[in-house]
Amino acid sequence: MNVSPQAQASAKATVLEVRDLRTIFRFRGGTLWAVNGVSFSLAAGELLGVVGESGSGKSVTMMSLMKLLPMPPAEIVSGSVRLGERELLGIDPKTMREVRGGEVGFIFQDTMTALNPVFTVGYQIMEPLRAHLGLSRKAARARAVELMALVGIPSPAERLDDYPHQFSGGMRQRVMIAIALSCDPKVLIADEPTTALDVTIQAQIVELVKSLRRELGMAIIWITHDLGVVAGLADRVLVMYGGLVVEHAPVDSLYARPQHPYTRALLETLPRADTEKAGRLKSIGGQPPNLLAPPQSCPFAPRCAYAFSRCHSENPPLFALGGGHDVACWWDIDQGAPRRDA
Repeated sequence: MNVSPQAQASAKATVLEVRDLRTIFRFRGGTLWAVNGVSFSLAAGELLGVVGESGSGKSVTMMSLMKLLPMPPAEIVSGSVRLGERELLGIDPKTMREVRGGEVGFIFQDTMTALNPVFTVGYQIMEPLRAHLGLSRKAARARAVELMALVGIPSPAERLDDYPHQFSGGMRQRVMIAIALSCDPKVLIADEPTTALDVTIQAQIVELVKSLRRELGMAIIWITHDLGVVAGLADRVLVMYGGLVVEHAPVDSLYARPQHPYTRALLETLPRADTEKAGRLKSIGGQPPNLLAPPQSCPFAPRCAYAFSRCHSENPPLFALGGGHDVACWWDIDQGAPRRDA
């Protein structure tokens, strides 16, 4: 009997659990409420897609988990982040550095700024191996060659002493993946890793991550604004808007039956090639929310065709619809009326 990835993930232990995470940025003109109570969990071997427009809070949420934000101006004001049995938000900087790169790998979207231009790629792959695993220089170099081969870089032994500028964008991203995988992390966080690449290279990186996930069995968080990529990659999807999770569902359920107007709007913006007259590309009208105050109402209400009076006065909680599908919306799209349990 075939078992779905969702069922397999649910039967596995939770490796990462985030509860009510809130992050702000203080600056001279006021306070920016960037993350406003995000909660989710990640099971061993699962791939969680996190989607939303630029500014929706995706990257800030994940960088908050790893304390990668400059503090100040950033400040994590509440929440819990548990990696296995360890609470991350209260640990000291030295222990946090051991977690980063050791237990959690991070792939950044801009490889030209993430890789140090004055060090060889070999040095940068070897650095976490020596720092976290205590390998000798010879052993670290041998492992670096293995990692470069694992991520599909040709002639890895010869390329080890090359500098980042000598690699193409796609190859630099493979180097970043090798660095992130170097210490066999429990969780890999990929922050829009294909954004700056052309579509052919994007497809290669996606296929690489799929194969590595099958081989290594690690849990992955994939941050993107591209719902097309997530459809063929993720087990579950978090949809974020205004620093909030507005919908959370297994990937098949989300695409077959999106329940939040924002999710529907995002899906409608995808280019279509399955009809004779696909028509003009659609866009979402209006402007992103003003985050200079904590959300007191639904942040999507000003742009929403379904909004009614309550949407403009009260922020909805996440309603459980069954089957692991949750939505933060006062309006029941299927019934065409306000939710009965609202």
